Amino acid sequence: MSEPRTTVVIATRNRAGELRHTLARLRALRPTPPIIVVDNASTDATAAAVAEVAGVRLIRLPANRAAAARNLGVVAATTPYVAFSDDDSWWAADALPAAERLLDAHPSVGLLAARTLVGPGDTEDPINTLLATSPLGHQSELPGPSVLGFLACAAIVRRTAFLRVNGFSRLLHFGAEERLLALDLAADGWDLCYAAELRAHHHPSTNRPPSAWRKDLERRNNTLIAWMRRPLPRVAAETRLLLREGDRRQRSRIVAGLLRRLPSALWQRHRLPAEVERRVRVLERAEERSRQPWAATASPS
Repeated sequence: MSEPRTTVVIATRNRAGELRHTLARLRALRPTPPIIVVDNASTDATAAAVAEVAGVRLIRLPANRAAAARNLGVVAATTPYVAFSDDDSWWAADALPAAERLLDAHPSVGLLAARTLVGPGDTEDPINTLLATSPLGHQSELPGPSVLGFLACAAIVRRTAFLRVNGFSRLLHFGAEERLLALDLAADGWDLCYAAELRAHHHPSTNRPPSAWRKDLERRNNTLIAWMRRPLPRVAAETRLLLREGDRRQRSRIVAGLLRRLPSALWQRHRLPAEVERRVRVLERAEERSRQPWAATASPS
């Protein structure tokens, strides 16, 4: 059996029970991949849960870096490819070797978005259809439809591509972090594709923030992403939309978070290349027609 060339990186916080189950699933894969757990300053038994499982490396952080904690796992990995899992998700038995073959055969691909199956019944996540029917189409030389969105718990990246664009943004903390990474990979010249033959299983934790809170963060972060990467007319449109949505208290909270981060966003601002901006507009026009979030997928955990 060949040696695994994909490391699984998990960012976690205070979900020791779910993490134990996920690690058992991942350790059962053959070949067994290297696993790196990055602990976002948990106060529960996370460290003990990792210590119970042989062959899993733990990186403990003194503060919660949220989605950007995954970056430290990628830096620590020594394999050419990295697959992300959440503490409540894991990969199907054949997914990682199949992803390695696809990435070997398509050196321009920086990220593969897998098919996500939810819960004990393996229900199709709605994002599967969105990615499979991407308005960006399927170029013959690529292994699947071109995309500019993905779920982090169902993505495999080429490590060199991920590191070239500095991974997930620390500024966003949590929410819509996949969108900015997708844009930055595309801007750096990498292809992103949906590969339906790759399967990730997601059993959503009951220990998760309220959905309204998560949606507020995604709205704030999508506006920040516009300030960081989009033309000024689009920035203005996104900001106006943010200022109109929700009740007054909700808007005040979101805008306060935006303003705190805006100086850093402007410092990091650089426009997308014209071709990537064109593709983003294709997705936005499709979203306007169908009300589907083609380019703004978000992490489920």
